Amino acid sequence: MSTLTNTRIVLAARPQGRSKQSDFRVESVAIGEPGEGELLLQILYLSLDPYMRGRMNAARSYAKPVEIDGVMEGGTVARVVKSRHAGFAEGDIVLSHSGWQSFAVSDGVGLRKLEPAAAPVTTALGVLGMPGFTAYAG
Repeated sequence: MSTLTNTRIVLAARPQGRSKQSDFRVESVAIGEPGEGELLLQILYLSLDPYMRGRMNAARSYAKPVEIDGVMEGGTVARVVKSRHAGFAEGDIVLSHSGWQSFAVSDGVGLRKLEPAAAPVTTALGVLGMPGFTAYAG
């Protein structure tokens, strides 16, 4: 596999009030092969959720803030493009927390395989995912 170009959105500055375009930066970087025990993910869908605004602040709350120049975080549905991990095969569809980018390398921790035949994979980011659980449990 040749080196791929990963397009990602990073936090360029802490927003003051409403976030604006200049608070973010689009970058294109090379992403290499996954190492032993890792897998390469292609992001298919990203969930944009209200909690993300709080993660842009410097203050820590229930989770650490996104670092300046760090990839914006967010829930994603991804396809395994290449696997060197025993628990995942190429073509698997997974729920991940890979953020605002087109590709990610993962060690598999926190990934959950999705079954496309059971429900549309996008429901893992909505009604069958964190937003749906939040709506149900409050």
